[in-house]
Amino acid sequence: MLDVLQIKHQVNRMPLERVHHIIEELQREGLVMEGRTPFNRLHFNTCFAEIEALLQRAGYHRQLDVVGYQGLAYALFDPARWEAVEVLRWLRDFVEMKQQQPCH
Repeated sequence: MLDVLQIKHQVNRMPLERVHHIIEELQREGLVMEGRTPFNRLHFNTCFAEIEALLQRAGYHRQLDVVGYQGLAYALFDPARWEAVEVLRWLRDFVEMKQQQPCH
C-alpha cells in the first residue's frame, strides 16, 4: 500500500505527455471520464492539489473539480462549464447503462 507521500511523489513525477490528452479533452469538452485519465480514486482522494499543479504545468490553467458516483466512476471537470450535479447525473446514467448491458 502506498502512503500519501509516495502517491504525491508519483503524481509529481508523472510525465507531462501522460496528461496532454486530458488537457485536450478538458479544453474541448470540459469533462474527462475515469478511464481516460492516468489517475485513480486514491490519487484524487489524497493529492488533488498535486494533480491540479501537474495539469497546470502541462498547460491547463482553469479551475478543476472532480466528482464520483458511488465509488463506481469519477469525472474530472471544469466547474465554469459544468455544474457538479450535472456531472453527477451524467455519471449515474453512465454507470446504470453499463450495469444494464449484458456481459459477453
